[in-house]
Amino acid sequence: MQALQGSMKMTVEEFFDLFLEELKTNTDLHYYYKYLDNPSRFEYRKAYFCQRLQYIIDHINEPDLKIWDCGCGFGTTGIFLSINGIASHGTTLEHYIKQIPKRLEFWSKYGDVSKFTYSYEDIFDCTFKPESFDLIIIQDTLHHLEPLDDALNILNKVLKPKGKLLIIEENGNNIIQNAKLFLQRGNKRIIKIYDEKLKKHILLGNENIRSLSTWQKAFEKQNFTIDRKSVQYIRYYLPFMFPNEKAKAKVEKEQEIWKKNNFLKEYFFFGINFMVDKVN
Repeated sequence: MQALQGSMKMTVEEFFDLFLEELKTNTDLHYYYKYLDNPSRFEYRKAYFCQRLQYIIDHINEPDLKIWDCGCGFGTTGIFLSINGIASHGTTLEHYIKQIPKRLEFWSKYGDVSKFTYSYEDIFDCTFKPESFDLIIIQDTLHHLEPLDDALNILNKVLKPKGKLLIIEENGNNIIQNAKLFLQRGNKRIIKIYDEKLKKHILLGNENIRSLSTWQKAFEKQNFTIDRKSVQYIRYYLPFMFPNEKAKAKVEKEQEIWKKNNFLKEYFFFGINFMVDKVN
């Protein structure tokens, strides 16, 4: 890990600063990345972005791992990894893929983006050979994969014997987020949509977030186990409790809180990051 960190060409903070420059010229990303629309929430949103991306780079201990970014969205993680000399292949659906070429053009001015490749694919049409990957990154995507058991079975098959999943998710026990989602979609946790590009209907988890213990039960059925030492909870303070001043101190305090208070960790932290091992 130390050797990889020392060889990094761009830190998460440096990447984020350039990302802001990209957003100033690419307004098509603004509906999703809202860092420029509310100055009072800038550090609050930045902290969440940077903590998650830092978690990813901290858990890639070799630059030549075979990595699949399952649900890569706009390709942000893949671009960051490529600039740091780490290859990955991203798969995505819907509208995200249209933005990637323009993004690669922007980021090519700051580093080598050729190590990030991508394709438009449904996980259930997966053509990867068995035991193809050392690491599968699943960021804001696991709660969309349905049927979940079938998806996890596919992930297990394409992972190498000592392969890992790197999960970046919302905490399904968060009381505030659960209330918000219930108002948005009720209990309709799984929906069916028609994909124009694939010309077929697909099932989609409708923000079907879960708790860590619920994920563990699902993983165990498919010969996976969560690495408990890898678990990290993030974002406890609400926006009005997270002023732009002393943001770093707030993040450090959050990291103290979840490690000491199980109740707050389980029900009031918004994000959860963890690694999953394939059981051979």
